[in-house]
Amino acid sequence: MQRILVITPDKPKAAVILFAGGDGGLTLEADGRIPKLAGNFLVRSRQLFSDQGLTTVVIDAPSDKQSYPYLSGYRQTDDHVADVKAVLVWLRQQSNIPVWLIGTSRGTQSAAHIATRLPLNDGGPDGIVLTATILSDPRSRAVPEMALDRIRIPVLVAHHRQDSCRACLYSDVPRLMERLTTPPRKELITFDGGISTGDPCEARAYHGFNGIEGEVVQRIAAWITAP
Repeated sequence: MQRILVITPDKPKAAVILFAGGDGGLTLEADGRIPKLAGNFLVRSRQLFSDQGLTTVVIDAPSDKQSYPYLSGYRQTDDHVADVKAVLVWLRQQSNIPVWLIGTSRGTQSAAHIATRLPLNDGGPDGIVLTATILSDPRSRAVPEMALDRIRIPVLVAHHRQDSCRACLYSDVPRLMERLTTPPRKELITFDGGISTGDPCEARAYHGFNGIEGEVVQRIAAWITAP
């Protein structure tokens, strides 16, 4: 079973599936409460995406991954691709609108991997957004090391210039952009400002766009829905 939280605005222009970072285990409850990772950038910004006219889906780890390590070690597997494909199919049954994947931090490993394995003509997403992308990682395959030449859909990269998480340094972003040679449309949007507190790899640092969530979501939504 794949539990998701869905926020549907009036007359949605597109749908977005949000992939939290970390281990991805939200342990969503039946009433919509989110016991874990509620402060994650995408999770805490879910209503902001809906306010921009986007059907907003927050995806949890599947029912057989509802304990530690949740999605850790699972994001780049065929089973994960199949789980997300089922959500894509369901969303398109609800409404004939484009469906995008948005990942943040380790969630970018989910979004990017799925885009390399699931083309649009096989039920894949209409585009992806990578925020605070994992650019180097000794423990698992970072996004620039994936088969990005398989991607044939638009890709937006959003990154904070002051992100000091060692796996997501802004100085490594050019290597990612250089590897994105096949998307029909791509762009890097760089953000500055906000508030940084605590661990530089956590959600309340620049890494999590703390204090500028509204600006980031607005720019992402505008890019997704541009004619």
